[in-house]
Amino acid sequence: MDPSTYTDPQLTLQDKLVIKSLVDDLDSDGHDEELSQKLFDMNNGSHADFDPTIFQFWDTAELREKLPAPIQRYVLQPYLNWARGVVRFPTDVVMLTHLILYFTTIVPSAIYLFYHFSWVHGVLHWVMQLWYCGAFTLMKHQHIHMNGVLAPQYWLFDTLFPYLLDPLHGHTWNSYYYHHIKHHHVEGNGAEDLSTTMFYDRDSGVDFACYVGRFIFFIWLELPLYFWRKGQVANACKAAFWELGDYLAIYLLYNYVNPRATLFTLILPLTVMRCGLMVGNWGQHAFVDPSDPNSDWLSSITLVDVPSNRFSFNDGYHTSHHLNPRRHWRDHPAAFVKQKTRYAEERALVFRNVDYIFITVNLLRKNYLHLAKCLIPIGDQVNMTLDERAEMLRTRTRRFKRPEAKKQA
Repeated sequence: MDPSTYTDPQLTLQDKLVIKSLVDDLDSDGHDEELSQKLFDMNNGSHADFDPTIFQFWDTAELREKLPAPIQRYVLQPYLNWARGVVRFPTDVVMLTHLILYFTTIVPSAIYLFYHFSWVHGVLHWVMQLWYCGAFTLMKHQHIHMNGVLAPQYWLFDTLFPYLLDPLHGHTWNSYYYHHIKHHHVEGNGAEDLSTTMFYDRDSGVDFACYVGRFIFFIWLELPLYFWRKGQVANACKAAFWELGDYLAIYLLYNYVNPRATLFTLILPLTVMRCGLMVGNWGQHAFVDPSDPNSDWLSSITLVDVPSNRFSFNDGYHTSHHLNPRRHWRDHPAAFVKQKTRYAEERALVFRNVDYIFITVNLLRKNYLHLAKCLIPIGDQVNMTLDERAEMLRTRTRRFKRPEAKKQA
């Protein structure tokens, strides 16, 4: 498979249209406007082209094509009609689908492990959590950016369900909110971002180990101290309270309830999630242009990729997300097409056939040639040779010097 030409058949319809607009090099503003409008119409619940997302694995058109008519009439359509009244946005039926999945599988499984533990069940539960954790995290991502995923009348459940589901998927209570919303999007991978990649060589295994280790062992302290330095005392206290409160709950369950069940339902998921978050963030912000490291165009990337977008709620459109953190996940492809010329002018990076995890893996292997093959060239990149693209990517992974502390008078 040549990553520079292969188009994965599992891409969402939106991603297939985006790939076509890029690969065919259709520079006509009129065509881009038409395609962008088509993508927006697919998100408009009142438009004839509206395409709700019900399941991550299948597009709605595919379900309607393959499911028997009785199943569509008596199961799929009634569920869709009901679910659209429960979720906050008509495109987000998939969010309710996920909540039903979690509350009928991982929640009762965890409860039963505390009641009657077995090693086979513990391992299978952990495997299930590993399967769920990526999609759950990006649903959680939508939840914290859009102030919930359910309709206003379900606000109580919408507010409370994370306190049960977060720890079971490896998140501590509210820490993702305080780190991601109140901190990361404020600092934008800049010098004061605790998860910035700027001060590391992004193709160094040693630097990567230091980066992950710092987050795992010290974020519980560094994040409250960050808010304290900024004069945000309330946020400092809340971040510390929820993080340490979660640790205390794990400690009590391990020592006084069921240590083995606590290990498989809470401790292992937390360990894996903390590592996974840093592997992903490393890939998302690995390429920072030294000419303007504070630019969202030049410090984040776009992936047109199956795991990143079909299974992770369009998380591949990371530049679009940083440009507008409140942009709905289904609007990213349309927004990208609408701004395609600007992406090219700003020398932004767009990849295909590689997700964030394998961007990190290939960087640590220093496999820039493979990453260059995955790059979809836009703007000036079109005239570069493959080796020139690889070298351009390499220059964007060099560490920055830390700013010197100001001397006191």
